[in-house]
Amino acid sequence: MQKLTERIDDLKQRIAAWGKRIRRYTERSTRFNQNCLFQSDQKRLYESLERPMASGTGPAPNQADTVIFWHGLWSEPVNHSAPPGSCTEVMSSQCASITPMDPVVITPDDVAEAVRRAPNWKSPGLDGLHHYWLREFVVCHTVLARQFQEALNQKSLPSLFTTGTTHLVPKDQDTTDPSKYRPMTCLPTIYKTLTSILSARITRHLN
Repeated sequence: MQKLTERIDDLKQRIAAWGKRIRRYTERSTRFNQNCLFQSDQKRLYESLERPMASGTGPAPNQADTVIFWHGLWSEPVNHSAPPGSCTEVMSSQCASITPMDPVVITPDDVAEAVRRAPNWKSPGLDGLHHYWLREFVVCHTVLARQFQEALNQKSLPSLFTTGTTHLVPKDQDTTDPSKYRPMTCLPTIYKTLTSILSARITRHLN
């Protein structure tokens, strides 16, 4: 009995030690993640501190109710015409003096630079492609540059470029209500690469 008691005490001490190690690791990991988030997205950090993200492990909402709710929001026609004297007219008058850009010619170097700046494993769209693979498969840069240039010349983007995947992230523990979700849309990687190239060109032109 004495040996059994000593063995039980030994196991209790080991469990307590492992528990302390797990708590220290969890606290350190939380601090590290919060520090990284503070550097990259302070708004998201403060939101997570004020309202912790729901785990999303509850029952999923009814698919038909979800489609009806979000289709009712996204299918509503929107009138984008600006009223007289709006900020749109003010910005148009201020930008009237800016010299128009020369026609954009996209090169493989532009594609390489865009994918170099992009995060490796950010959620892709329907193409399922990550920036990591575009960065490593350099042979694709020439093909992408040609396709981007054709899209600009035709002033039309293929549906593959603009069709994204929307994930519904629960806002709280009420996971059965479709209105209690935050839509997160992931656009295709090739579309984000194109917009990154155009953004860099516009910034370069304005500077």
